[in-house]
Amino acid sequence: MTDLVRVDVDDDGIAHVLLNSPDTSNGMDVPFLQALHSTILGVHGDPRVRAVLLSGAGKNFCAGGNVRVFASKGEQLPDYLREATAWLQIAVSALTQLNVPVIAAVHGFAAGGGGFGLVCAADFVIAADTAKFMSGAVRVGMAPDAGVSVTLTQLVGLRKAMHILLTNPVLDAAEALEIGLLTKVVPAADLTAESLTYARQFTSTAPKAIGATKRLVWGGVGATLADRLPEEARTVSELSGTADSREGLAAVIERREPKFRGE
Repeated sequence: MTDLVRVDVDDDGIAHVLLNSPDTSNGMDVPFLQALHSTILGVHGDPRVRAVLLSGAGKNFCAGGNVRVFASKGEQLPDYLREATAWLQIAVSALTQLNVPVIAAVHGFAAGGGGFGLVCAADFVIAADTAKFMSGAVRVGMAPDAGVSVTLTQLVGLRKAMHILLTNPVLDAAEALEIGLLTKVVPAADLTAESLTYARQFTSTAPKAIGATKRLVWGGVGATLADRLPEEARTVSELSGTADSREGLAAVIERREPKFRGE
């Protein structure tokens, strides 16, 4: 683990994952992406974690790739980007496959495959009212990565996704919320507190049910209804045998709040 990405798990089981390269606006290169992937794997293996709160240090959440590093590679850039893109892809895939919800707290710019891609891969996005969002790939002669060509279309629809990816508008928080890119917009001064409050709601929910539901939703991206119905049925049957499911049903009958234990 390096200081490029930091993680701290609080007493509520919230894993605070911090993109920590403020001097580059958390620009992503191979070492940064390796650190991100390693961090996500560590979170996956930590039984304490009930939710992930993802944020960025400095003025921006993440401005995308580290363009200075990219430019320094010269004719070797294609080889370097093949490696960087591979790390970005497995990091994003690992993020979507976590069994716990991922809440991105976004301030400043979220741009490029790194910033914009992480926004699209998060389960929830709480943004400061001053936040800005941009794809930016074709602006520098490249194409979207981090799965954005799929996830963005799912979030905002084909027409809006084409507009965002091909014309590169800078979306403010209000615009991003209106088209469905974000979950919630809050005053910039309240971003940390509001995001943490949002994350904490998952500390008292049934973790197996949360993880299974997240898996069903992400697994359904690009699938047909017929493909997913058997998997839904299998998952519901499996969950019905858990102690948390029995506790949830008892709580409804007894008209009280359930006490889930992840069992």
